[in-house]
Amino acid sequence: MWRSASEMSIPPVPRLAISVGEPAGIGPDLCALLARRPHGAELVAVADPNLLQARARARGMELILEPLVPDAPPQPQPAGRLKVLPVPLNAPVSPGKLDTANAGYVLEALSRCVRGCQSGTFAALVTGPLHKGVINDAGTAFSGHTEFLALLTGGHPVMMLAAPGLRVALVTTHLPLRSVADAITPERLETVTRILHRDLTVRFRLTDPRILVCGLNPHAGEGGHLGREEIEVIEPVLARLRQQGLNLVGPLPADTLFTPKNLQGADAVLAMYHDQGLPVLKHLGFGRAVNITLGLPVVRTSVDHGTALDLAGSGPVDPSSLEAAVTTAIEMTRGEV
Repeated sequence: MWRSASEMSIPPVPRLAISVGEPAGIGPDLCALLARRPHGAELVAVADPNLLQARARARGMELILEPLVPDAPPQPQPAGRLKVLPVPLNAPVSPGKLDTANAGYVLEALSRCVRGCQSGTFAALVTGPLHKGVINDAGTAFSGHTEFLALLTGGHPVMMLAAPGLRVALVTTHLPLRSVADAITPERLETVTRILHRDLTVRFRLTDPRILVCGLNPHAGEGGHLGREEIEVIEPVLARLRQQGLNLVGPLPADTLFTPKNLQGADAVLAMYHDQGLPVLKHLGFGRAVNITLGLPVVRTSVDHGTALDLAGSGPVDPSSLEAAVTTAIEMTRGEV
């Protein structure tokens, strides 16, 4: 017997904040392209409306912008339309040309998104690409989205990128390679591993997630001959967490961990540093990968690429990563990933 609509469990429509990012980059273009097709969520661009319209016109697109009504129930996004929460630019924008005057605009738009997530206006945050250099040049110390979101929310961020068939989380993120070994302390490794396990269980609904852990050194230290971090830091932490029920494998040599045979049955890989794990993932799924920040009290996904200043306003751009980030955010708010 068919159930009536009132008896069926219909997932609510989430409202997502879209942070456009660097206004001189391709973020505004991506938002305009994102609006070409319908979505199962209400998408709200937190940006200057004139910027969005200018970039849509530059690409020969018609884009209808509608003001956000926070108290109204969210509705699925129809093609050709986009909700907007206006944040005015500080200075006019020329595609491809960075301007430190707009660094404050970028941070204010991102802060508005976070406040909306904290207040319940938004179910999740999806971020477009920003430019770290121009924000630092404007006088604000800024190491990245992930760290800035942690300052705003008080969470302990863990960066994880996901592509079809592979998830890679990082113990350290945007650090010079010279600083990585000192940053991998027992406390940091345990905290990151616990957050990864918890969010795979809670956000991704995985039962007993199996996590492969990279060593830091070549050949995972070769029994101490190529470094002792595995013996003195990584192995003791993993052993302690295994005793508490976490399903951890490693430390494993990173050069062979990412082979199909070794990845079979794994739910995620924990890499020690940025360029240990992400080149493999981006080779597998660049343009389809999603950057997910774990360990925060809000859901945040992002594109897997940069601002592409040379393509802003006229060059060929592919919104696939932003679309994947939106899809992942919708699924995470519904517990469907």
